[in-house]
Amino acid sequence: MKSRILLASAGVLALSASLVACSGGAAPEAPAGVDAATATSAEDFGGMDQLIAAAQAEGELNVIALPEDWANYGAILSGFEDKYDITVNSANPNASSAEEIQAAQNQAGQDTAPDVFDLGTAVALENTDKFAPYKVTTWDSIPEKNKHPEGLWVNNYTGIMSVGYDSSTVEEPKQLDDLLGEKYRGSVALNGDPTQAGAAFAAVGTISALAGGGVEDFAPGIDWMQKLKDAGNFLTVDPTPATIASGETPVVFDWSFNNIAAAANKPDFKTTVLPGAAYVSFYNEAINKDAPHPAAARLWQEWMFSDEVQTLLLEGNSVPVRVDALKEAGSVDEKLLETATAGTTSEDWISPNQEQTDAANKLLTERWAALTR
Repeated sequence: MKSRILLASAGVLALSASLVACSGGAAPEAPAGVDAATATSAEDFGGMDQLIAAAQAEGELNVIALPEDWANYGAILSGFEDKYDITVNSANPNASSAEEIQAAQNQAGQDTAPDVFDLGTAVALENTDKFAPYKVTTWDSIPEKNKHPEGLWVNNYTGIMSVGYDSSTVEEPKQLDDLLGEKYRGSVALNGDPTQAGAAFAAVGTISALAGGGVEDFAPGIDWMQKLKDAGNFLTVDPTPATIASGETPVVFDWSFNNIAAAANKPDFKTTVLPGAAYVSFYNEAINKDAPHPAAARLWQEWMFSDEVQTLLLEGNSVPVRVDALKEAGSVDEKLLETATAGTTSEDWISPNQEQTDAANKLLTERWAALTR
C-alpha cells in the first residue's frame, strides 16, 4: 500500500474557474512553435483547447505510485483516459516517493520515465530541481500555503490519521493506551516504516501527540511504540487490502481513506479516530521537468485540480485542497465531507512544518531501527 511522508497543511480556500472540458468533435490541431516542456500555464499553449490538442498529439501519459484503491485514483485515471482519449501508463502503483524520484533518474531520456509525481514533502522539497513550474487554471483557489509560488509542487488531498480495526475479532479502542492491552496481542500494525513511509510517519506523529508529545517532538511516539512492542502487540506486517480482508492485520494505523476503503472487502473492518489531536497532511503534485510527454503532464495537472477530480477525491474519502471552492460552488456532499474528515474540523488538526518534519526524520533515523530489531 502506497505510503509516503507528506507536506502538512490544513488550509483550503475560494472558488475560481473550473477546468475547461474537452469539447466534442474533432480535436484542434496541436499549436505550432510551442515548447510544451517550458510551458508554465495553459495560456502558453494558447488556451486549454490547444493544451488538450498538444497532449492528444503525444497520446500517452506515464504515472507512478498511484494505486487504484487509493483516494479514488482508479476513477481518476480512467476518467482522464475517457475524457481526453490519452493512454495512461501506470507503473509501480505501490512505490514510495523516493522510488518515484529514483525511477525518473534511472529512466531519464527514455519514453518510460514518469511524467508526473505524487509525492510526500520530505522527498518533494529535496527534489524541487527536478520539477517543472506550472500554474493550473484553478491556481487562485488553491491557498498560498498549499503551493510553491512558481507551481513546482502543489498540495492536492489529505486524509485523517485513523485506526482501522476488525470489529469481529477486537474491540474498538477508545484511547491510545487501550492498544497496549492483552486484547490486542500481535495485532497492531503501521502502514510501513516511518523512516520511509508517509502513513507510518504520520502514525508516529499522531501517537506522539496522544502520548504527551506532538508534531514538535516525536520522542513520546517512539517511546510508546517501544511499549507496544514490549507488550507483544506490535505487528510488523505491512498492511494491504488483502491482509486486512484475511484478518492478518486486524488493527491498522493508516489514513482514513485507506481504512474506510478496506471495508469494501471486509465489512467488519471499522474506522475510528482516537480522541485528541487529529493528524493531517497533503500530498504534492509535481511535473517531471524531463517528462517524455510534457503536454500530457500539464494536462494531468489541470485534471487533478479541476472541480471534477477534486470531487472524485472527496468521493474517495480524502479531503481535497480545493474543498472550500467546491463548497462555495454548492457541489460538496456534506455527508461525504463528514466521512472524509472523520468528524473532525480544522481546529482539531495538527501537522508538522518543515523544521518539525526534519527533526522527526532525524529522530526516527536514529531510533527506529533499534526498535524494530
